[in-house]
Amino acid sequence: MKIQFMDLKVQYRALKEEIDQAIGRVIDAARFIQGEEVRLLEQEFASYCGVQYAIGASSGTTALHLALLCCGVTSGDEVITVPHTFIATVEAISHCGAYPVFIDVNQFSYNIDVEKLEHFLKEDCFYDERQGGLKNRHSGRRIKAIIPVHLYGRPADMEPIMELARRHNLQVVEDAAQAHGAKYRGQRVGSFGDVACFSFYPGKNLGAYGDAGIAVTNSPVLAGKMRKLSDHGREDKYQHLEVGYNYRLDTIQAAVLRVKLKHLDTWNDLRRQNANSYFRQLQDTPLALPKEQPGTRHVYHLYVVRTPQRDRLKNHLTANRIATGIHYPIPLHLQPAYGFLGYRTGDFPVSEMCADQVLSLPMYPELPEVEI
Repeated sequence: MKIQFMDLKVQYRALKEEIDQAIGRVIDAARFIQGEEVRLLEQEFASYCGVQYAIGASSGTTALHLALLCCGVTSGDEVITVPHTFIATVEAISHCGAYPVFIDVNQFSYNIDVEKLEHFLKEDCFYDERQGGLKNRHSGRRIKAIIPVHLYGRPADMEPIMELARRHNLQVVEDAAQAHGAKYRGQRVGSFGDVACFSFYPGKNLGAYGDAGIAVTNSPVLAGKMRKLSDHGREDKYQHLEVGYNYRLDTIQAAVLRVKLKHLDTWNDLRRQNANSYFRQLQDTPLALPKEQPGTRHVYHLYVVRTPQRDRLKNHLTANRIATGIHYPIPLHLQPAYGFLGYRTGDFPVSEMCADQVLSLPMYPELPEVEI
């Protein structure tokens, strides 16, 4: 038996007739750009998240870029986030001409450490009365926003994050790329910050058949700005009010996602069942296992264990035809692309520990119990 890390084919086979019909509708209508399926998905996904507006995007990365731009992040600003995440979180900051400021993650949740965030805002920042903004005491740059990442499907601790952001007049952009349907204190992630961004990369809990993403918000002002910027800065076909981007969501991808959205909660329930099965069978081992924090609903985009013997374990599983993954083996502050920031090994010890010790086990809704 070969145990796959993920199997997208089994999901397609279960939905084949409905998926094929949805794609066929788009082809028959020949509305490949800004078709009706995009508008309907935006409405349905906004309703699912419990927010007023959703703006389709060409990927989760472009959704983050749009969100930051429309929250006022510009050249020379700083945005707070974590070094233990996929690089897209930080690329979006760079695309605005801004700089990431890293706060280490919590060793149990792998999300931003709220105590370290609070300490940074208190000790390393000051309010510039003359320019009217929070500044980094070390760089002198203005801090505009925080990007909390709901990593692996586990919600970040949003209540204190939002309280700190409001106290310091910072925008909050949730990176919910791995957390479709996750809940924090009964409320879906994506409904806390000023904007939240989701990726529909094929392997996500809700995945397209190519690149796709979406941004959600309760602000009509931010929604209008993002919608305009995503479509070449225009309000009608040939009137461009500002320089924009081609960040539109493809109509065929929207049609696929509308079919799959109806199954998302069921798939998340199955992921949680798989996680419970893993926990039952691994709880007496030395592995550090993911645990659900009180008041949250983890949706297990990934099932990530941690051990100092990670590489030995990975090699052992590979030898036994069991696929695994590592998310992520190099923390962002040590990536060559961000060497100009001047961070060094030892600056973020928890993120560095995670990079050395985390291992993702097979996880997808249809994963058979016998394979677990």
